[in-house]
Formats: sequence, C-alpha cells, structure tokens
Amino acid sequence: MTLTFRLPWPLLRVLRSVLSGAATSRGTPPREGPPAINELYHARRLSLVRLAVLMVDDLPTAEDVVQDVFAALYQRHGADLRAIADPHAYLTAGVMNASRSVLRRRRSARAYVPPPASPAPAAEDEALLPGEDQELLAALARLTVRQRQVVVLRYWSELSEREIAEALHVSRGTVKSTANRALTILRDALSEARR
Repeated sequence: MTLTFRLPWPLLRVLRSVLSGAATSRGTPPREGPPAINELYHARRLSLVRLAVLMVDDLPTAEDVVQDVFAALYQRHGADLRAIADPHAYLTAGVMNASRSVLRRRRSARAYVPPPASPAPAAEDEALLPGEDQELLAALARLTVRQRQVVVLRYWSELSEREIAEALHVSRGTVKSTANRALTILRDALSEARR
C-alpha cells in the first residue's frame, strides 16, 4: 500500500536547501550546553508536528504524538537535558517511533472484523406460534448453551448418549446429567407458565 500526499511548501524549501548544500540554520542561536526543555519545545514543536503529520496524515493525531514525546522526555529526564547528548535527534526518533505505533494501531483496527450478529427471529414468526410453543421457547431460553445442545441433539437429531458425548467432547455421564437438569428446568418453567 502506497500513501500519496502533498508535501508542504516549507518542507520543500528546506529539502531543496539541504540537497543543494546551502543548509540554513533554523531555530534559536546555539548556546553552550543543551537547551532546557521549554526552549526545546518552543524551538522544535512545529517542525516535529510537521514531521508527524507526514507520517500519520492527521493533524490532531500528529499533535498528540509530539505532545506525548515531549511529556515522556520530561518525565524521564526533567527540565534539564544534560543527560541527553543530542536532544533534537532524541525527539525526532521519538516522534518517528510514536508515529509508527499509531500506524500499527490503525492497521490493526482496520483489520478487525467484528463477528456477525446472530440473526434474530422475525417478530411475526414468534407471534404466529401457538401459545404452547411460545411457552416452550421461553423455557428453552432459560437453559445454558450446553443444556440446549444436549436437548437438541438428543430429541431433535435423535442421537444416542454416546454420539452426543463424542460430538460435544464430554463423557456419557455428563450428557445424562445435563439432559436430566435441562428436562427438569423445562418442566418447571412450563408448569409455572401454565399456572
């Protein structure tokens, strides 16, 4: 997949000057020692946001990326950046890495396909059922998934206990006890509905 986008004019001018060898100094004049984090923020924030926009193609996300990188820098090193040899390179690498992380999360989010929704029965299908069948459906809804599986396999598919046990990967005793519990729940639910 190839992303196509237009480069902003200021970036093109800078690239032309760098490629022609006439690199101009940008930002604040150099001083002795590393800059404090607030000076670095004011000097580099805009160029880092532009870099992040080129990576993630979204201004609000790019601003968040740069803000997170500066926050991580401050949290790790404080306001004085003497421990960092080249804070500009550190920030650029941080923005590039954070932008790549954003792109990975986007790719994962786009690749996710939610499971299909289970089809709901039409309202008229249930309304046209006789009252006894509606009561039975309501009673079946009280069963667990395993209990419904056993009841359907036993009474609808007419499988033996051994075949049900093989199909569900359980023991024959589990099939017997599950069927017994399911039938008890169904009898109780139907007797309550008829009262």
